[in-house]
Amino acid sequence: MQTKIDHLVIGAATLTQGVNYVRDHLGVDMPYGGVHTKMGTHNHLMRIGNDAFLEIIAINHDIAPPNRPRWFGLDDPFIRQQIKIQPSLLTWVVNTRNIKNLMRQSAFSFGKAELISRGNLSWYFGLPDDGRLLAGGMLPYAIEWQTDKHPSVNMADLGCSFYSLEIYHSYPRWLQSALSSVGASDLVKVNTLPKNEVPYMIAYINAPNGIKKLYSSVTFNKANSADAKSRTADQHRINFKRIQNRYFLRK
Repeated sequence: MQTKIDHLVIGAATLTQGVNYVRDHLGVDMPYGGVHTKMGTHNHLMRIGNDAFLEIIAINHDIAPPNRPRWFGLDDPFIRQQIKIQPSLLTWVVNTRNIKNLMRQSAFSFGKAELISRGNLSWYFGLPDDGRLLAGGMLPYAIEWQTDKHPSVNMADLGCSFYSLEIYHSYPRWLQSALSSVGASDLVKVNTLPKNEVPYMIAYINAPNGIKKLYSSVTFNKANSADAKSRTADQHRINFKRIQNRYFLRK
């Protein structure tokens, strides 16, 4: 079974918000991708290595809503509230050459393999009827591209590459077993959390200015942002002190 990481998905309330988030974290401006008419969403895309890419996805309010819940849990009120505060890593996607076989072997439900298209691209995607994230995003969605070459070869290469994905979970054996059933246990590192802790993911991206992290939790995102603001404030205080000292020394 050839299962590979296909892409990472960042959810955002708007594409502009998502692009700003990636710029702040990775130092690059991701270009526009296109519209998913069937799912009522649109995206920005960039290549992050061989046959892999990063996606920013948001609800497209300029087109008619779909007749079903949107994918990636974007109609879930809790996820909407989370990404309204700040974009975050929602989940990951694995690709396979035979999605039906993958689904038959899986220890968990991907939903139904549905044909989706955007422009001249088409693919089969495992979709739960309610559009939910699988295990809160810790388990991947599945995709089977209907192309000879992986579509990432035509995406912008902005000097970023996938480094690793780590998942923190209080039931690591269960998660490893589920991932093993679809040949994905070696694609990520699963770390143990204390019981009753909330699972989360960290994606490590080799960006132009070093290894950077993308978090699945707003708490970590906000903490990261708060740390940066705190460091900036500290630097301002230091600079002010230096100016004061120079002034009094002159006196």
